[in-house]
Amino acid sequence: MARVFDLSFRYKIPLWGSVLIAVVALTLTLSFMLQAHDDLKRDMLANSDNLGRVLVKTLYAPMLHDDVWRAYEIVKAPFSAGSPPGSFRAEGLILLDARHEVFVSSQPDSWPMRTPMARLGQAYARLDEKLRAAPKTMAISTEDEGVILLALPMISDDVDIGHLVLVHPAGFYWPRFRELAWRALLITGLVLSVLLPINWYWGRRMAVPVERLAERMDELGKLDPESSPSDDYPYRDELGRLFQAYNRMHAEMAEKATLEQRMVKADRLAALGRLAAGIAHEINNPLGGLMTSLDTVKLHAAPDPVLDRFLPYLERGLAQIRDIVAALLVETKARSRPLAAQDIDDVRTLLAQEAKKRDVEWTWDNRAGDASGLPATLVRQVLINLVLNALQAAGVGGHVLVRCVGSEAGLKLEIENDGAVIPDELMKNLFEPFTGLNEEGHGLGLWVTHQIVEQLGGGIHVESRDGRTRFSVELPKGDCAWQPSASV
Repeated sequence: MARVFDLSFRYKIPLWGSVLIAVVALTLTLSFMLQAHDDLKRDMLANSDNLGRVLVKTLYAPMLHDDVWRAYEIVKAPFSAGSPPGSFRAEGLILLDARHEVFVSSQPDSWPMRTPMARLGQAYARLDEKLRAAPKTMAISTEDEGVILLALPMISDDVDIGHLVLVHPAGFYWPRFRELAWRALLITGLVLSVLLPINWYWGRRMAVPVERLAERMDELGKLDPESSPSDDYPYRDELGRLFQAYNRMHAEMAEKATLEQRMVKADRLAALGRLAAGIAHEINNPLGGLMTSLDTVKLHAAPDPVLDRFLPYLERGLAQIRDIVAALLVETKARSRPLAAQDIDDVRTLLAQEAKKRDVEWTWDNRAGDASGLPATLVRQVLINLVLNALQAAGVGGHVLVRCVGSEAGLKLEIENDGAVIPDELMKNLFEPFTGLNEEGHGLGLWVTHQIVEQLGGGIHVESRDGRTRFSVELPKGDCAWQPSASV
């Protein structure tokens, strides 16, 4: 029984509604059948009583003149072949004289003439006692031994001259009752065939919103609960108010979770900023010495073709380190030279050995053109970080596509690889620190890239599906002087 109560409301409401409808319908039908049984029995006895009163009037003269044959013809007439079927339900008629002996009967073999009534059977003996106690009563009925007896007095000039007894079988009204009962059951079945489907429809219609509300209440404990659709239950009754309360609670919890995530992220970034600032200050000291040494070499070193070829790479590399370190210092305002097409080719030269070492086939499409409104150092850093990630993700024998397209509006970078796709659980935290995609990295490259792109007023988009991962960066042209964000 407990399992029935544990069922979902989707089944429990229609089930209990169906049981209630069926019980009410069957109870009403049973009450109607019982009432119909009593009414039918009473009405058929009343019909017999009316018939008996008519016969009594015609039997006075034969009784007074002792005309047996005439009396026999009268009591036999209702059972003649010409009588309409069903017009008379009595089994037989017995005409008693004043001594309560059979004067005539419709069945002489069963009820012979001059036989005392008390000898016809126990039911007849009991009726005989009632007739002797109240001989002038207009109608006396008794039911015993499978027969129903109805006795009508025959009184002439206030003298009791006999009784007319109508003999009915105990179930004489059952054929009519079965017909009425069958019709009642048929109507009840038709009514149930209409009401039960309607009950299941409305029961499930009411239970489904309750079930959905319960499911969403279970989801409230999750980090990112599913939003409740506004059309789940658009009405304003008690259930509708529950949905409204749930929506308010859901919105408040979602806002609270968002604030908590922001606070956690802000704390992580603040800690990282303090760490980066400390590291940057420590790097600046040897970096300043290296750049001073480089200037000394340029001023005093003897001409050398190899030195003249690689000193510009070294100078640009140290300058890039200086600018990246400056970006980690919140209070520092740095300035970079404008980007040129040669800077894109420098990145290709710097990373060519890495691609060869990893046996990665890459396609380099440099159409940067004139992008002088962008700082060279930061754009190079963004490109280096994304290409290194693509080389690592592509793996041995993989393919990497690097496309740089300049326009009047700015610069667009696309770096694509055919390595493993980025899992969904990492996608939403991809640009947070220490959430690297592989064990080789530390998780800072994409975070630094994201910070630089935001500082330059651009946008970065990631698409990873169908075996391809593409990073798209759009950088608008502007002043190559930049101010690091306070969130670093």
